[in-house]
Amino acid sequence: MTASLSARWHDLLTRCGATADPEPYARDLLARWAEPQRRYHTTAHLEDVLDRIDELAAHADDPDAVRLAAWFHDAVYRPDRSENEERSAALACRALREAGLPEPLVHEVDRLVRLTTTHHPAPGDRDGEVLCDADLAVLGGPPEAYAAYTAAIRDEYSFVPPDAFREGRAAILRQLLTLPALYRTPEAHARYDARARANMHAELAALEAPAGA
Repeated sequence: MTASLSARWHDLLTRCGATADPEPYARDLLARWAEPQRRYHTTAHLEDVLDRIDELAAHADDPDAVRLAAWFHDAVYRPDRSENEERSAALACRALREAGLPEPLVHEVDRLVRLTTTHHPAPGDRDGEVLCDADLAVLGGPPEAYAAYTAAIRDEYSFVPPDAFREGRAAILRQLLTLPALYRTPEAHARYDARARANMHAELAALEAPAGA
């Protein structure tokens, strides 16, 4: 997987007009995505998001900006911190400027990475819609895949006491379920929405069930 992802990064930076060697940035990013505190936000998640972006690319105004944002959207990830998206966006700006990419592209990637804090793109934000839909596609997987995802998330937050985790996780699910639309692209909505809502409602019911029920 690492070799495949590295090749995708090299191709992406070349298409975007990088003037610096992409390899040092590939090594740094892949090392970040393989950090030991990660259980879900791993290179497997990165690869999955990139694959989903490829499937939805026709909807985006700038698919390569979305792909760059995917590489950086969880590049800084500490489960015990709340500023991961902000720090990931700052890393993206620094790295992409060092790589020689055009400033408008750097600004767009910065904006997109920050958008993953809320997963709530503005109407007409086609790049934001593709990135958010790709990032949330895991919610619309088969029940067994969704169960593996929730178990990995719990492992990432193993330092949080059970009651506090249940409360926090339930709040996140409620926030997602109250979004005006969970998926914004027609393709993702048709493919994932119904199953994602069923998965989340089932998880929320389990989280809210009395202890021992």
